[in-house]
Amino acid sequence: MTQPPRTQVAGGWLRWITPDGRRLLLARVLRTFAYGYLSVVLGVYLDRLGLDPTRIGIVLTSAIAGSAVMTVGWSLFADRYGRRRTVSTMAVLMAVGGLAFALTDSFAILVLAGFTGTISATNSEVGVFQTVDQAMLPQTAPDARRTWLFAVYNTLATFGGALGALFAASVGLFERLGLTGADAYRPLFVLYALVGLANLALFAGLTDKLELARVHGERRFLGIHRSRTIVAKLAALFGLDAFAGGLVVQSLVAYWFYLRWGLDPAQLAVLFFAVNVLSGLSLLAAGWLATRFGLLNTMVFTHVPSNVLLMLVPIMPTPALAVAVFLCRMSISQMDVPTRQSYTMAVVDPDERTATAGLTNVARTASSAFSPLVTGVAFAAGSFALPFVLAGALKIVYDGLVYVTFRGVRPPEEERSLQ
Repeated sequence: MTQPPRTQVAGGWLRWITPDGRRLLLARVLRTFAYGYLSVVLGVYLDRLGLDPTRIGIVLTSAIAGSAVMTVGWSLFADRYGRRRTVSTMAVLMAVGGLAFALTDSFAILVLAGFTGTISATNSEVGVFQTVDQAMLPQTAPDARRTWLFAVYNTLATFGGALGALFAASVGLFERLGLTGADAYRPLFVLYALVGLANLALFAGLTDKLELARVHGERRFLGIHRSRTIVAKLAALFGLDAFAGGLVVQSLVAYWFYLRWGLDPAQLAVLFFAVNVLSGLSLLAAGWLATRFGLLNTMVFTHVPSNVLLMLVPIMPTPALAVAVFLCRMSISQMDVPTRQSYTMAVVDPDERTATAGLTNVARTASSAFSPLVTGVAFAAGSFALPFVLAGALKIVYDGLVYVTFRGVRPPEEERSLQ
C-alpha cells in the first residue's frame, strides 16, 4: 500500500493539502477551541443568569436538538444552495448566537439561539459544519492521503478543544478585573461570536473546486442514489455505536470519577486534558495504521480492545488504576473516527457525500440523545459499573456487525492497491 506521508506531515506543513483544505482545518480549530471553553462554562453561565435547572436543561436540549434538525435540513440542500454558502451561513449564525448569549438573559431568545445548531452543548463538534466539511475535505487531498487528512482534521480539533477547556479558567481573570456574576462569562460569548466571524472570513476564500458535486446533487432525492443501501446500513450501525458512546460521554465519566473516587474539579481538569491530548495523538496513529492494514480493519481492530478496557474501568480497585485504564482506553478509542469518516466518504459517489455525511451524523446525534438519561438512572440506582459494561458490550457488537457487513466493500485506493 501507499506509504504514509511522514515528511509532509512532520516538516512540510501539510503541503499535500490544498489551500482550501488548510482553510477548512484552521476554521475547525478555531471552532473547537470555542466549543472547548463553551462546554465548561455554558451551564454555569445560564445558572448565573438566573435560570433554574429545568430551564437550563431546556436550553441545552434545544442546542442538541437544533444541531440534529439543522443537520438534516442542510445536508439535503447544501449541494443545491452551495457548500461554501452553507458553511458561511452557519458562521454568521454562530456569530449571532454568540452575541445573543452574551447580550440577553431572555429565556426565549436563548432557546432560539441554541436551536440554530451552532451553540455546542458538548466539547465536540457535530452538526452542519462537520457534515459539509466531511463532503468537501476529500476534494482537497489525493485519495491515498484522505485518511491522513481526516486524522489531521480530528487531531487539530481535539487539541483545539483541549486548549479551549483550559481557556475557560479566564473567567477568573475577568472576575479579578471587576466583572461579577454572569458578566464575568459574557466576554467568552463575545469571543465565540468573533470566532464565527473569523470562520466567515476563511470560508470567503474557498474556491469553486469544492462545489464539484453541486449540479448532480440537485437531481437526486435526498442527494443519494447508488449508495442508498450502503448509507442506510452505515447509519444504522453508527447509530448503535453512538447510543453506546452516549452512555459514557465525557461529562458523565467525569461525574463517575467524582462519585466513585472523589476526584475534585482540579484533578478532573488535568485528567481530561490528558485524555484530549492522548486522543489527539491516537488520531494521527490511525492514519499510519490505515495505510498498512486498511480502513475497515483499523476501525474495528483498534475499537475492540478499547471497549474491553472501557468495561474494566469500573472494576479497578483504586482510583490510580481506574485512571490508568481509562487513559489507556482513550489512547486508542478514537482511532476509528478518521477511518470511519474516510471510509464513509470513500464508498459513496462524490455527489452523495454531503447527504451521506449529514444522514450518518444525524443518526449518531439522534441515537445518543437519550443515552445520558440511562446512565443517570443507573447512577441513581447505585449501578455505577452498568453504563461502562453496557457501552463496551454494545460497541463490541457494533464492531462485529460493521466488519461482517462491510468487509467486502473496499475504498477505491485499496481496490487499486490489490490490482
